[in-house]
Amino acid sequence: MLKTVARTVFRDGHLNIQRRWLNIHENGAYSLLREAGIPTPPFGLAHSPDEAAQIASELGPGDLVLKAQVLAGGRGKGNFIGTDVPGVAMCYSPEEAKALASKMLGKKLVTKQTGPEGKICNSVMVTTRMFTRKELYLSVMMERSFNGPVIISSSKGGVNIEDVAATSPEAIKYTKIDILEGLNREQAQEVAASLGIDEVDAVADIVCNLYNLFVEKDALLLEINPLAQDPCGQYFALDCKCNFDDSAEYRQSELFSLRDPSQKDPSEVKATAVGLNYVALDGNIGCMVNGAGLAMATMDIIKLHGGEPANFLDVGGGAVVSTVKEAFQIISSDPKVESIFVNIFGGIMRCDVIAEGIIEACKDLKMDIPVIVRLQGTNAEKGQKLILDAKLNMIPTEDLTEAAQACVDVANIIRLAKKLNLNINMSPRSGRPCPT
Repeated sequence: MLKTVARTVFRDGHLNIQRRWLNIHENGAYSLLREAGIPTPPFGLAHSPDEAAQIASELGPGDLVLKAQVLAGGRGKGNFIGTDVPGVAMCYSPEEAKALASKMLGKKLVTKQTGPEGKICNSVMVTTRMFTRKELYLSVMMERSFNGPVIISSSKGGVNIEDVAATSPEAIKYTKIDILEGLNREQAQEVAASLGIDEVDAVADIVCNLYNLFVEKDALLLEINPLAQDPCGQYFALDCKCNFDDSAEYRQSELFSLRDPSQKDPSEVKATAVGLNYVALDGNIGCMVNGAGLAMATMDIIKLHGGEPANFLDVGGGAVVSTVKEAFQIISSDPKVESIFVNIFGGIMRCDVIAEGIIEACKDLKMDIPVIVRLQGTNAEKGQKLILDAKLNMIPTEDLTEAAQACVDVANIIRLAKKLNLNINMSPRSGRPCPT
């Protein structure tokens, strides 16, 4: 999928962490497309094997497809843990649909995007198999380099569009849309004609409907791949990925009710509930920062010193002691975290209040993870003194570079100690690791 709406916080482009969109399941996307006048195959959603059998029976005789409703790409090439059942499977009768659904529902599907832990499947979409003569690619997305919406189309649909872009860039057409003027019919027909098809008017209708849906629902991405032609010459959307702007939740409440929290990291769900901006990453250095810009700079400097951030966590400008405690609980619950970097600039937020929250959290959680604390701004000296006098597993510092280097060094020492079965404590006065 062509997806540039996620912007990395690292200049090397490896991590897309500030996700600002809602992603919905395929069955929800099908429903939206149908409402917008874009044809889809007949389908139904099952939460139990019996429901899958009932839907298969209602769809009538013929080839059927069961699609695991898991928010991850590569479902057809993935497998449910402990089975050889893929996330997209063919069946030919209600009985087969029931048997397959029993191996999918409540199980975790592993794909190239989920990681080895997989994602839970709580529902399956049962749909009619479509036999296609031609497969196209069509999407509308927000793109900064175009300063607004762009329609992306290709005659080479049904495959990984990134591969097409790499091997046959001439096969992809980009049509910039003026957000104030909108899409006109002439542009839609040009998009359809560029696909090398005879049914220009029919596909132009789909292009217009897709763009109107994009605007109406505050979408960041609507991607149909493939837009397929059946043997009778009609076009159907066989798969659609949708991303919607989180900022539009207040006016898209019905759409956002489709959010599935079971597909997200539990820590991210908890953080959202308490008003924290948190995204889990793959590193071993936990981060707690106030302000997205400072958070990104903090992770930059951790990377600069050879470390890997374990998360993005912005506590915001108005955090209180309870907020800080929640943040620490979320960070420390990650088993990969071997040191924590607290980097706070006290403007609206007072550093002494942050220090009190850190101290209380460390005591209540009985944390054994070393914490490096950098406080600058309002009441910074008072906050640093509170941290020092607490005599806990914390290192106060004023310098950003020193703090980042300390986090990386401590994490490396902790990792080595684990390999050697040593216990490491931090000297509360010197801040130096002491093997015991």
